Order: sequence, then structure tokens, then C-alpha cells
Amino acid sequence: MARKWPESGISKWPPINPVKFKLDENIGSRGHDLLRKAGHEVSTVRDQKLTSAGDKKLIEVCRKEKRGLVTLDMEFGNPLLFDPSKYSGIAVIKLPPKPSHQNLLDAVGSLIAGLASDDLSGKLWIVQPDRIREYQQD
Repeated sequence: MARKWPESGISKWPPINPVKFKLDENIGSRGHDLLRKAGHEVSTVRDQKLTSAGDKKLIEVCRKEKRGLVTLDMEFGNPLLFDPSKYSGIAVIKLPPKPSHQNLLDAVGSLIAGLASDDLSGKLWIVQPDRIREYQQD
């Protein structure tokens, strides 16, 4: 599912199925803006005053609100701790060592491109600036 997202074409990519997201505190306002411009409904940990909440509380809030989680926290990439089938999707953004701000924006762009062709619900995606890997249960 490796699709490169054109920086200039975001407004031309309305989502087939808009997704409700919760952005973890480590995703900046630009990532928030990109997802919103792509037509997704975005809520943030900061907006809901959950910045000091533990991972289990955060994912439970996402489950109750039926929101996919977008985060840089690699712990959410462990399906033994957070079974993706129980949630509306988990997208863990994995950046290279010494990442730039552009790496983060490119990864959010990859997420947007992936959502244009696939559903995140019940899945774990590891999103990188140039590709998405999906966890496959045995």
C-alpha cells in the first residue's frame, strides 16, 4: 500500500470515508490541519485535557468515541498490548532517526493517501514518510 501523497493535491483528495481521529499530543498542529483539510474529523489529546493520561486511558477514550488514534508513541504499535481489532484503528507514525518536521508531514501525507484506498478500522498501521505497513494477525 505504498502511495506517495502529493503535497499540492491534498484539497483534491476528499476522503471516500472520512475517519474520526484522536491525535496524540506528539502530533503537531500542522498534522492536525492536514488531516482536517483532507476531510477527516480531528480531535486532539490536548483539546480534551488528556495530555497526562496514560496509554490505556487514552486508547479507551478513543474506543468509546469510536476514533482512530494517530500517534508517534511506538508502544501503541504492540498488538499484544493494544489489540487493533478492539479499536477504530491505530496509526503509529514511525519517523527516521533525527527526523525533520518535513518527515512528520510526509508521514501524515502517507496516512492520508492510505485512507483514500483502505479502511483503518480495527487495524494497526505503521506509517512512515514513504509507506504504510499493516499488522497482519496470524
